[in-house]
Amino acid sequence: MLYLRAERNASAHTIRAYQHDLQEFNAFLKSKYPRLSMERHHRLVIRDYLSQLHEKNIRRATILRAIAVLRAFYKFLIQEGVTAQTPFVGLPMPKREKRLPRFLTEEDMRRLLELASESKHKWAPRDAALLELLYSSGLRIQELCQLNAEDIDLWSGMVRVFGKGEKERMVPVGETALKRVHAYLEMRSPKGPRGSPLFLNPQGSRLSDRGARLVVARWVHKAALQNNISPHSFRHSFATHLLSRGCDLRAVQEMLGHRNLVTTQTYTHVTAEHLKKVYQKAHPRA
Repeated sequence: MLYLRAERNASAHTIRAYQHDLQEFNAFLKSKYPRLSMERHHRLVIRDYLSQLHEKNIRRATILRAIAVLRAFYKFLIQEGVTAQTPFVGLPMPKREKRLPRFLTEEDMRRLLELASESKHKWAPRDAALLELLYSSGLRIQELCQLNAEDIDLWSGMVRVFGKGEKERMVPVGETALKRVHAYLEMRSPKGPRGSPLFLNPQGSRLSDRGARLVVARWVHKAALQNNISPHSFRHSFATHLLSRGCDLRAVQEMLGHRNLVTTQTYTHVTAEHLKKVYQKAHPRA
């Protein structure tokens, strides 16, 4: 885990995922292959482990993550001279499921954001600012919770974000989100010194990922929207709505902080599906 933190600059979330998956693999080894030489039979072991994961009816995305973790682990072992080869060369891998991202319609998003902004609840200013910023900038929930007050420039309308691997990027913020954040900062007490978190919990410390997810879930429930809307759905909505209104794909890639354009291209399929539905409803010969 020290290698992940120091060499690969991995996030706390990534480190927890690697730790969990490696512990699962270690438990499998202890229960089934306590005396087997991994150097001589590691390919057999990996095949057996992947077969066991399939038998448990685990989601394909979870299996693919476990494979990615083990690949990275063996790469580390090779670098350290512990083993000479990886067992994954030529090993058949399951294909990634092609699932379209879940997103809100523009109307549903507008209703949700207006509900929070018009509420008289004590924490409504914070919640409205959080929801608006989440949708306006397409941030990951971890990125949003890590923001400090000085990371958002109310004058230039930009927010400085540290994404995966602590990679820094600048993302524009919409006018409505800037107003909500400004209103929240004006009412919150204490204002806090430089480096203080942007979003606070009732105890006055940084709002956690879990706390932010609860905020989103509460307002989704109040707006009577479908229950499977998550903070990441705001990110999907951000990208989908931009592309459907003609935004350049590479600009969306930059704002989302995607390394690979292929990842961003997922949203072009979403907008294409949307266009097909609109066409089928509107065209007399559809």
